[in-house]
Amino acid sequence: MPSLKDLKNRIESVKNTRKITKAMQMVAAAKLRRAQESAEQSRPYTERFNAVLGQIAASVEGSDSAPKLLSGTGSDQVHLLIVMTAERGLCGGFNTNIAKLARIRAETLVRAGKTVKILTVGKKGRDQLKRDFADNFVGHVDLTEIKRVSYADAQGVAKDVLSRFDAGEFDVATIFYSKFVNVVTQEPTEQKIIPAAFEAPENAGASTVYDYEPDENAILADLLPRGVTTQIFAALLENGASEQGARMSAMDNATRNAGEMIDKLTIEFNRSRQAVITNELIEIISGAEAL
Repeated sequence: MPSLKDLKNRIESVKNTRKITKAMQMVAAAKLRRAQESAEQSRPYTERFNAVLGQIAASVEGSDSAPKLLSGTGSDQVHLLIVMTAERGLCGGFNTNIAKLARIRAETLVRAGKTVKILTVGKKGRDQLKRDFADNFVGHVDLTEIKRVSYADAQGVAKDVLSRFDAGEFDVATIFYSKFVNVVTQEPTEQKIIPAAFEAPENAGASTVYDYEPDENAILADLLPRGVTTQIFAALLENGASEQGARMSAMDNATRNAGEMIDKLTIEFNRSRQAVITNELIEIISGAEAL
């Protein structure tokens, strides 16, 4: 049974921990507001950009002159998995869920006889995947020093990916990130970005014909690389909001658990102190009777 001093020290330690988790929760709440606004404001632009690209791509689909980013290499043997996670932990299952989705995908591809290459954005994903797929790593993007993700950061990642594609290092590229739904819910998401895949336009059945100047292939050659950058940037923004939401929820749970532990330890401390006082009283009474 722990002594009164040990219980008192433990109570103080848990109280200090609760102060830290409460502070982290408040910081995450402040950051979440900005990150959520950025993610939500980017969605209409991304959706409209993809809709325009999809409409143009539909007009050249199947053409021999279609850009390589749209038509692909003609093979799907080599896959590049771009795993986007956080640089820091203490955010619940946020990083683990993304890494788990990427691990399942990688294992499925390996069983199918495909070659898997992994590019990590954020060290937590790298740390979780290196045990099983260390030999498959081809690069890492460190965002530790970046306080707020910008479009330039997405351009850096996209430039690396596009240069690898132009060099023939892979056939298919897929990004893994967490889509922000709300503070409690973040959805691990898998999205193929190379070759580009677009949903069919809502007016696919319409007979409207558009004339483009310059032609569709020239437009796509310029817009498809921007599309890759836009998708990566949107994923980074979604990840940022999801990370702060997950951290806020995790720190709130940790604060509650610390409070419950303090209550239990306080009860145990009071009971132990009462037992000590009772024993001392018994010794005093016994000594008095002996005299």
